Amino acid sequence: MKNASLLLFVILLCSSCYENKRDCQDFQEGTFIWEQESGGKLLKTEFTRTKDLQIERFENKVDTSRIEWINDCEWRVIPIDPETNAESRAYLFKILSTDENSYSFEFTQSGRDQIYKGTATKK
Repeated sequence: MKNASLLLFVILLCSSCYENKRDCQDFQEGTFIWEQESGGKLLKTEFTRTKDLQIERFENKVDTSRIEWINDCEWRVIPIDPETNAESRAYLFKILSTDENSYSFEFTQSGRDQIYKGTATKK
């Protein structure tokens, strides 16, 4: 019985070592870069986020969205003045982990099931 208790203690101790760090407040505001590959091409998005707004620059296009914080690690991005109905959908973002100058995240578009993942680096 002592061995089983010791084994359980060691497993619990080791599992806590692999807990994802989430210092989300460090990434609520600032300028960030997100790079992703699509169709063999590297795409780069730069965005600047304040508590209330996000300004995104992608392929010489600038979009501005409102930010609604759900908690320290989750927020909605709601487009301002979208040109099409498809562009009017909100996005839900969630920070999964953080390190010194970047965070890993996932997001979904309102009304869609597909989950996208990425890493943003603070400029």
